Amino acid sequence: MDNILITGGAGFIGSNLSLKLEDSDHKVTVIDNLSSGNFKNLKGFKGTFIKKDILDKSLPDKKFDIIFHLAAITDTTYNNDKEMLRQNTEGFKNILTLALKNNSKLIYASSASVYGNGKAPMAETQKPIPLNAYARSKLEIDNLASKFFNKMHIVGLRYFNVFGPGEKYKGKSASMILQLTNKMLSGQNPRLFRFGQQKRDFIYIKDVIQATLNAINAKMSGVYNVGTGTATSFNEIVKILNTCLNTDYQPLYFMNKKIDSYQKNTKADTLNSKRNLDFQANYKLPDAIKIYVDYIKKM
Repeated sequence: MDNILITGGAGFIGSNLSLKLEDSDHKVTVIDNLSSGNFKNLKGFKGTFIKKDILDKSLPDKKFDIIFHLAAITDTTYNNDKEMLRQNTEGFKNILTLALKNNSKLIYASSASVYGNGKAPMAETQKPIPLNAYARSKLEIDNLASKFFNKMHIVGLRYFNVFGPGEKYKGKSASMILQLTNKMLSGQNPRLFRFGQQKRDFIYIKDVIQATLNAINAKMSGVYNVGTGTATSFNEIVKILNTCLNTDYQPLYFMNKKIDSYQKNTKADTLNSKRNLDFQANYKLPDAIKIYVDYIKKM
């Protein structure tokens, strides 16, 4: 039984991971300031919960075998770029210090946003082109982590477009799948940036949790993509949702006023993840969306 720390453990990915690990009989401690998560996500959680900011120097002074660092400001529209960069990078430094002190394995959340509008499929070796402060903060963390690849077990996971139960508290930062579903369930036409041809590598939360767990036994330290390797347009998502909901809503298109900071197409190159994380997504997108839509209806 491992002693595990999860930062951001009340958030979307964090809460799913916390509950999964607790079910596996590990001793789990969650740290979260509840700024972008909600304790309701941890309903049934029986581990240790500490309401604390990861910038707090008084982090738990105990031996952790594994640390999952998922805490961060994730809202790409956050109105203070300098503060986002500071909090995300300094928070990581605090956790890195804790991991080094305790010889812990460290798995942390990076992001596919670092690729910007680079070529797709997006490979870990290509030049990053971050388009906003959030992406820049994740790239800075990756660069810092790379200095320790030969000194400790440290794995960064570049999550692509994750969706599934537990994300509703993210609000406007929630996946387009949730936002479009809610719109259509309320009897409204879905709204998309013109002309709905933007693509995303959507990956279901259960696949993401499996990849995150696989990182514990990664063959080597490094940064790895967590995606499906398939890109799906927003227009196609609307079609899938219409099938799931037995509706026939047509998209309403509008201008994107922040086109310069907007990723047009995300698609993961999954070769390194298959090789070093032994990870490949299991959920087909239409199947995962159907499962999720049924869940949303019951919320």
